Amino acid sequence: MKKILLIEDNKAVRENITEILELDNYEVLSAPNGKVGVDLATKDLPDLIICDIMMPELDGYGVLHMLSKNAKTSAIPFIFLTAKAERADFRKGMEMGADDFITKPFDDIELLNAVQTRLRKSDLLKAEFSANKEGVNDFFKQVKETGLVDLTQGDRETQSFKKKQMVYTQSQRPTCLYFVVKGKVKTFKMNDDGKELITGIYTEGDFLGYTALIEETVYLDNAEAMEDLELMLIPKTDFASLLNTDGYVAKKFIKLLSKNLLDREEQLINLAYSSLRKRVANGLLLVYDKFKKTPADKPRLEMSREDLAQVVGTATESLIRTLSDFKSEKLIDIREGKIFILDEVKLKNLLN
Repeated sequence: MKKILLIEDNKAVRENITEILELDNYEVLSAPNGKVGVDLATKDLPDLIICDIMMPELDGYGVLHMLSKNAKTSAIPFIFLTAKAERADFRKGMEMGADDFITKPFDDIELLNAVQTRLRKSDLLKAEFSANKEGVNDFFKQVKETGLVDLTQGDRETQSFKKKQMVYTQSQRPTCLYFVVKGKVKTFKMNDDGKELITGIYTEGDFLGYTALIEETVYLDNAEAMEDLELMLIPKTDFASLLNTDGYVAKKFIKLLSKNLLDREEQLINLAYSSLRKRVANGLLLVYDKFKKTPADKPRLEMSREDLAQVVGTATESLIRTLSDFKSEKLIDIREGKIFILDEVKLKNLLN
C-alpha cells in the first residue's frame, strides 16, 4: 500500500482529501501545517506528498525547500495544492522542484489521476531494467503507463538480418534506434584506400544508431551483421519523445544508453593515444567482453584477423605480428584460428 502525506491547514479540505485517497486504497498521513508536515515526511518517508501552498507558520514553498535539502526526502514526488492559479506561482513551484500542481476546486478523478501519474513516475525512476528484449519492453511499458510521454502502442517491432547483411549505410538518414536482441553487429568506416575501421561492436543488450538520431544527421558509419542477428526497432518519434518530453524519464533512458557511450569514448581514446601493443591488448579484451555470454565463459575469440585489425585500428600484418609476440609471451594461444586468452590479468596490465 502506497503511503501519502497530506499537508493542509484547512480541516474540512484535509478530511475530504484523506477520505478520497483512502477509498482508493492509499495510506494517508495528515499534517495541519508545514512544520508538522516536514517532521512527518522526515520520520515516515512517504511515497508522495500533497501540500497546500498558503499555510501559517511554514508555507508550502518552505516545506518543499526544507525537504529538497534532505537527502532522504529530496526525491519524494511533491504535488502542490493551491487555490491560486497565477502563472508566477506555477513557475516558482516548478523551479523549486515541484512535480505537479492541483488547483482548487478539483474533482476526485483529477486528484487521483495526478497521484497515480506521479507514483508511476516514481516507480519508473526506482526500477532497474535488464538489458534484454523483455527489460527494454518493460521500460517502454512503464513509461507509457506514467502518461508523461506519448509513445506508440504495443511492443517494439523486431527485424532479422543474415550474416554480412547491412543494417544501415553511411549517409543514410535514420528512422529508428536499434537494440540488439540476439547476435552481433559491427559499425565501421571506410578510409580513402578502401580499408575498414571498426568503430564499434554491439552484442545482446546494446543500443546502436543513437548518435545520428541525437545530432539529427545522417549515419557517419556503416552497420553490418557479424552473424545472424535480431534487432528491436524503436521509432525515431519515440526516441525523441523519451529525450525531450520529461527530464526524469530522459535521465532513466540515457542511463540505458550510457554504457554504449562510455565504451565508444574509451575505444576512441585508445585508438588516438595508445601504442600498438596496448591497442591490441585492449582490442582483445574488448572483443572478448563483447562475445562472452556469461562470466564463466572461457576467454577465447572467434573473429577474423581482418575484423580484429579494424577494431584495433591497424594493418592486418601488424596485428598478426603483435599476436605472435603475445603468443610467445604466453599471454594468448592460437589454435585452429581461434585466439585463447591465457593471462587476462597481464593483458589488462599492458593498458596501464
